[in-house]
Formats: sequence, structure tokens, C-alpha cells
Amino acid sequence: MSPRKPNLESTIYFGNDGWWHGRVTMGVKNDGSPDRRHRRARTEPEIKRKVKELEALRDKGRAPNAGRKPTVAQWMETYLTDIASLKLRPRSLDDYWSKTRNDIIPGVGAHRLDKLQPEHLERMYRDMLDAGHAPSHVLKAHRILSRALKIAHRRRMVVENVATLVDPPTVDETEANPFTIEEAKAFLTAAVKRPTYMRWIIGVGMGFRQGETLGLRWKYVDLEAEMFHPQWQLQRLTWRHGCPDPHACGERLHRFTPCPADCATHKTYKRGCPKPCTKTCTKHASTCPERKNGGLVFTRPKTKKSRNSVPIPPPFIPYLSEHKEQREALRAAAGDLWQEHDAVFTRPDGRPLDPRADWEEFKELLAEAGIDDRRLYDGSRHTAGTILNELGVDIVTIMEILRHTQISQTRRYVKGRSHLSKDAMQRMGDTFMPRADPPAETPTETRTETTASRSARARRRRRIR
Repeated sequence: MSPRKPNLESTIYFGNDGWWHGRVTMGVKNDGSPDRRHRRARTEPEIKRKVKELEALRDKGRAPNAGRKPTVAQWMETYLTDIASLKLRPRSLDDYWSKTRNDIIPGVGAHRLDKLQPEHLERMYRDMLDAGHAPSHVLKAHRILSRALKIAHRRRMVVENVATLVDPPTVDETEANPFTIEEAKAFLTAAVKRPTYMRWIIGVGMGFRQGETLGLRWKYVDLEAEMFHPQWQLQRLTWRHGCPDPHACGERLHRFTPCPADCATHKTYKRGCPKPCTKTCTKHASTCPERKNGGLVFTRPKTKKSRNSVPIPPPFIPYLSEHKEQREALRAAAGDLWQEHDAVFTRPDGRPLDPRADWEEFKELLAEAGIDDRRLYDGSRHTAGTILNELGVDIVTIMEILRHTQISQTRRYVKGRSHLSKDAMQRMGDTFMPRADPPAETPTETRTETTASRSARARRRRRIR
């Protein structure tokens, strides 16, 4: 009778099926039963190597938990539903869901979590780039997947986060293209003809974000103290189902086959035909009779710094007071149709301005002012930071006005101007190579010799002799 083997010692044997088998004791399961892991290989050296690797993970406390691992698609759904939703803001969570449904699940969703390899991610990124996605889009998908795998590794569902072994595409930082002072004046001259004139004054003159400007409410505008208190922002959020069965709720709108090449149904869609639904599709919440948490919503700014008070330029005060009187006139004209939201910038019925319509108006004003196309951020936030810098305001004060948390972020918003660089280099040149004085002009008038000058000339001759 052979002696009993010590605890946690592994077993290796050759089976009747022609394979070498290894059994490794990892500890105990949640129910108290032994946790024995199985490995197999064709040769004895290979099975020994696999057993030693598993034993090393056990000894370091890095062994994955027992049980069959979920697929990437299953884990991403669990991560977004139960983990990320507790931390992310609604707009960010919508973006995570979008990239997961459209990119991550079609690319690597069928792989088991513990079988995912770096090559799978690299192939997915290459396919995304070939499909026309920008490198920044691919990088965002990489970060979402990496974060989900980091949580899985922390919970010992996988041995390693394979996303850390992959280099995502390099993204060149988008160069800011702010208005010059002349372009800003031309833009505001075009905007003065519209009822939303003050919205653009605040956006260009104070560098407010779009959501902060449209989310301003009179309760947080102190005209006497000349201060804005940007406590809220306006965002458009994706509707969510409030019914118990989202898949059945959207059954009428499910479409599982791609559109034909000559599709006429979606010909007006700017982004082309939508992708087919998945078998377990839970979208189409906008038609749910119990929909919730969607549409135009007032939300808190992302950081505490963004809620800092900002001084209102004194020349803006009379125009804001006049704008408030015009709003009261609109309210009286609308009567019972008025919907009170206390918003500073509203539609004729009192509802806040739609960010989509606001963006379209910005593009129209660019065309009217004869300014080349650019981003809304360039024409507001980047413009304010750059012009403040040209006016001689120091970078720390600009950071406080724009409410950035780090000064490095402010520096990305301030773009240098070529004429300022030229003036600075002129001053540098004058410092090291002073300009030569202009030659003295030859006198043209005849001087009369005086007694004092004759005496001085005689003294010089005597010294010479």
C-alpha cells in the first residue's frame, strides 16, 4: 500500500484515452468541497509544464476562480449593467453601451473570457480601422474593453488582462482652431439678428460649454453681484425601458437582416442604414410606454470644478437684463402653452433649446459670417481661452475662468498666434542685437565762430606743440 500524498500535491498519470492528465488541488470551493483543476496534454513534459504553471498561480494567489468562464459578450453586459452603471454618468454609460454593441461584441464577443488572446484584439482593431473608424474611436473601444477586463482580473476570473499586452492605435491630438478677434466679431455680428444672440455672447465671450450654456437657469444668474453659478447642464440622454420585458416591447421594430444596397427607408439618415438587431435586442426604448431617464435632461456637470462661479463681464449685464424682459414677453404671449423650466435660453414655448438645433445654428452662423467650418468647441471654449491669452491674461487666471482642474488642460485650449510670436521674437532680437542708431545728419547751416571757440582752439594747439 503506497503512502498517502501530502496535501495540495498534484497528480499526473497516463490515461486509457492516450492523453496525459494532471489533477491540481487549488483549495476548496464555496460549498466546502475540494477544488481540483484538470489539465491534459499529449506528452509527459507538456503536462508537467501545465501543472507547474497552475501550481505557481495557486501559490501566488492569482489562480482564476473555478467554473466555466463567461464569454466576452456576457461579461460586458454584466460589467455595464451591474458595475459601470454605478459609477459612470448617463451620457458616458450610453457611449460605453454603443461601442460595446457595435464594435466589441461583433469583434470578440464569442470568445470565452479566459481564452481571449492579444491577437484577437489586434485583429478587431485592424478590422475597425479598415471599416473606416477613426483611431480615436478604436482607442475608446480599447479603453472600455481594458477596463472591463481589469475588473475581471481583479475578481480572479482571468489570469491576466490581455488588453494591457496590446498597443492601441496612436491618436494625434486634434489641433484647436479658434476664432481670431476679427472672426469672433464677425460671428457675433451675424448672431445679433437672432433671438439667441446672448447664448452666443456667453459661449464665445465666456467660454461656456454647450451643455452649460443651454442649462443655465435664472435661479443661478445673479445680475446684481454679476456672477454666473453653472450648477447644471443640459444633455440629451438615451431613453431606457421601464417595462419588465424590453425585448418583447420593441418586437415591432426589430430588424434582423441588413438593408439592401438601394434602401429607400433610411436614405435621409446622416449615418446611413442602422445595423441589424441582435437576437436579444433590448433597444427601441423610445417607443416604450413606460420609458424613463431619456430626452433632454438637466444633469450635474462632470467635475466639482465645473460648478465654480464665474464673473459676468459688466458690459454683458444690460443685455442680459434686456434678454430677461424678452423672455417674460414670450411667456405672456405663450399663455397656457408655456412650459416653465426657468431656463435662460428657451424656445417660444419655454422649453430649453435643443442641442442639435443649437449645433445647426452654429453652422449657419459660420456660413453667414464667411468663416470656414470648425467645431463648436473651437468657436466658443477654445476661442475664449485664446483671446484671453492675447489680452495678456495669465494662464492661471484663464484656468479659473474656464474651470479646468489642471493647468495642462488649459494650455491645450490656448493656441498661440503667429503675429504674437513675431512680436516676441522681435523683442528677443532687440535684446541681443540692439538696433544701430541712425547716422547723424550733416549740418547745413554756417556757424559763427565766437571768442570762446577761438580761445579753446588756441589752447589745443599749445598742448600739441
